[in-house]
Amino acid sequence: MSDVFVNYRTGDEESAATLIARDLTRRFGERIFFASKSIEPGRRFPVELIRAVEECEALLAVIGPRWAEVQGADGRPALEAEQDWTRREIQTALDRGILVIPVLVGKATRIDRTVLPDDLRELADCQYKRFDHRNVESDLTALGDTLARLLPELGAVDRDARQARERAEAKSRKKPTREAKHTRMRTRDVEQHVRGIGNLNGDLSGTFVNEPQGPVNTGRGHQYNAPHFEGDNTGVQFTAGDNSGTVHQRFERERRRSDDER
Repeated sequence: MSDVFVNYRTGDEESAATLIARDLTRRFGERIFFASKSIEPGRRFPVELIRAVEECEALLAVIGPRWAEVQGADGRPALEAEQDWTRREIQTALDRGILVIPVLVGKATRIDRTVLPDDLRELADCQYKRFDHRNVESDLTALGDTLARLLPELGAVDRDARQARERAEAKSRKKPTREAKHTRMRTRDVEQHVRGIGNLNGDLSGTFVNEPQGPVNTGRGHQYNAPHFEGDNTGVQFTAGDNSGTVHQRFERERRRSDDER
């Protein structure tokens, strides 16, 4: 069973109908009925057409500027003939309460009720969609989105929606990876900035500070400051031991000098 029947008139925007049917088939698969593609060779097209219309969920009536003017074999507008297939397909859909969506192509304006046969007058009241060759991509997308929303079973096989979900999921998976990489880079930068600080005992109970540039307070535990001497060392301090007492090298030098003078 086809969900969507594409109805059109030969001599009026067959190219637009073909584009519409082709894109909808790409998006929804074989759920789209288009007579020249969907009827197998040898099949009786009158039976196939009526069956397809009766079983569809929606009919797209592709209507261009010449839709009501195309003439039949008798020289009269084809629309006036009761056996005109374009007319019969739309009439069958309206009689059965099937969703009918006029698709106005190009310069086609709202359907003129006065040119419609009595059994098609209801078509003029149906809300329509537009299709313009200058906006093919956006108009096809809008038409497909409308059908997917109105027909849930059709929406369930929407390839465009599935691909959009897959792209969103892939993007979502990549985001934590980028954040983790950024965190690792920031951690590495911090480590490089404070390199020389090491944990001696694993629980931070002892800390080794290499080349401190100013006073260092490591809190509780043993502190070992590797000496770093510059200039005349008059302001250099070496702190060792368990921090219960602090020995300043400058004071040691002065004490020795006093001892020597004695």
